[in-house]
Amino acid sequence: MNIIAIDTSTAYCSLALWQNGTISDQDTYVGQRHSELLLPMLQTLLDEAALSLSQIDGIAYGAGPGAFTGLRIACGVAQGLAFSHDIPVVGIITLEALAQQVNMPKVIAALDARMGELYFAAYTRIDQGWLTVHTPMLIDPASVPAVEGEEWVACGSGFDVYAAALADRYGNQLLKIVPDLHPRAREIAYLAVDKFLRGEGVAAEHALPVYLRDKVALKESERGR
Repeated sequence: MNIIAIDTSTAYCSLALWQNGTISDQDTYVGQRHSELLLPMLQTLLDEAALSLSQIDGIAYGAGPGAFTGLRIACGVAQGLAFSHDIPVVGIITLEALAQQVNMPKVIAALDARMGELYFAAYTRIDQGWLTVHTPMLIDPASVPAVEGEEWVACGSGFDVYAAALADRYGNQLLKIVPDLHPRAREIAYLAVDKFLRGEGVAAEHALPVYLRDKVALKESERGR
């Protein structure tokens, strides 16, 4: 099975190519240049693997939560590629991709959502993947939900930005905080494989981003406050 994975939910442009268990990837900080660099990076991956798009069996994308424009880019590119060759698609939650990257039994994942908020979810490891303890939500750091037990591993830019507030909230329940992590296409590919094997891929027109915030910008008066 050959799978392309795409994530542009943060300032990184991340792509991966899964070939029957072997994975190659590119993960590059691009700021806001995703739309400019994404397709050339993808073509490089395909060329290095001597594959064409017609040989791809599935396309996975980081569905969100994350940066509004970035989610639209990943979803739109996945749709365009899938339409052209009738390839099924799967959207993967970016917070679950963070949990997969840490790969510990209990993971709290949080991404900085700006505007004083974060995207938050919690997961526990099970044989078939991840069990969702708290579904993805948009929340302020002081209001994050409680978790049971200890030895939770925390990760994501939310913990980089709001480390003190979140450490106070969870105290000794945290085994450690893993810094400087962002969602990557490598983990999105791993998570997508089982979904494609279970027949959970959908037609391109059903690919949708996961938006947790309706309002994506502050007014001038709000920025001043």
